[in-house]
Amino acid sequence: MSKPVLTIGVPSKGRLMENTFAFFARAGLPIVRPRGDRDYRGSVTGLAGIEVAFLSASEIVGEMARGAVHFGVTGADLIEEALPDPASKVEMLAPLGFGYANVVVAVPEAWIDVHEMADIEEVAADFRHKQARRLRVATKYINLTRRFFKKHGIADYRIVESLGATEGAPAAGTADLIVDITTTGSTLAANALKILDDGTMLKSEANLVAALNADWTPEAQELARLVLARINAEEEARANRELRAYFAGAIPSGTAEGLQARGAEILTETAEALTLLVSKKDVATISDSLISQGARRVLVAAPEYAFSAENPLFDRLSTVLARHQTPLARSA
Repeated sequence: MSKPVLTIGVPSKGRLMENTFAFFARAGLPIVRPRGDRDYRGSVTGLAGIEVAFLSASEIVGEMARGAVHFGVTGADLIEEALPDPASKVEMLAPLGFGYANVVVAVPEAWIDVHEMADIEEVAADFRHKQARRLRVATKYINLTRRFFKKHGIADYRIVESLGATEGAPAAGTADLIVDITTTGSTLAANALKILDDGTMLKSEANLVAALNADWTPEAQELARLVLARINAEEEARANRELRAYFAGAIPSGTAEGLQARGAEILTETAEALTLLVSKKDVATISDSLISQGARRVLVAAPEYAFSAENPLFDRLSTVLARHQTPLARSA
C-alpha cells in the first residue's frame, strides 16, 4: 500500500464519530472503514491518497500538535486545554455544527450566596480561615481552569485532577466545586450543582482543524484544496437558496442592484427573469420584494452543493501556512 499523501484524524467512536461521518458524507466525501470498529485506518471514497486515522478525541489533538496528521476533527475545548499556544500549532478552519458543549464552573446549590466568580475568592478565604485548607476544584481541564481562575484573580485553591465522573466529586467529599463540560446542565443539576452566572469558560463545538506542522507537500496541498472545496460547497448550499424570479414584463430598473445591496448574488439576468443566490433566512423577504416589484412567480430551490471559483477555507489554510513558514510555504 502506498504512503498516504494527506491524513485526516477523526473520532474513533460514539456520537462524534457518527456526526463526523455524516458531515463528510454530506460534503461528498464519504469515509470508508472496511473492517468496522476494529479498523484504525480508513479512506475517503473518490479521492486517492487520503488516509483516515481513527483516534480518540485527545489523541487527535496530540497527533496534530506533532504534525502526524494534516486535518483533525475535535472539540475546541480539547485544543485549548492541551495546547499552551494553539495558534502556533493548529488553525481552526471551520466549526462543524455538532459536538456542542460548554466548559463551566459549577458549585453546590447549597452555596446560596455564591453566584459569580467574584464570590469564589470569599469562599476560598472562608475555607482557609475555618478549615485551614485551600478550596478544592475537581476537573479534567487543568490548564483552562488555571487560566480562568487567574483571570478572575483567584489563587487560593488547589486542583484535584478528576479521573472519573467529575460532577460527583462534591457529593463524595473529594472536592468543593468543579470545572467540567456540559451540554444541557441536567447532569450537574442531578448532582445538586449550579453553574455560576459568569462561570462559562469556553463554548465548544467540533471543528475541522489544520495541523500547521504537518508535512504539507504540494500533493497534500492539492488534496486539501479538493477536500476544502467540497466542504465549502456543502456549507454554502446549506446556508443559501436559489431563487428564480419571473416577471410579466421588463424587470424594473435598479432591481438587480437593490438585491445585491441586500446580499443577494445575481447568477443570471435576462429581460424578464432573474436567478439569485440568497441567504436561507432572507428567502421570504426577498421573494416578497420581488413580487412587489412585478415578479409573477418566484421559485425556490435548495442546491445540493454550491461550488465556486473561490475557496475561502483553502485560502485561509494557505495564508496561515505561509505565515508560519512551513516547508510547504517555502517550497511553493
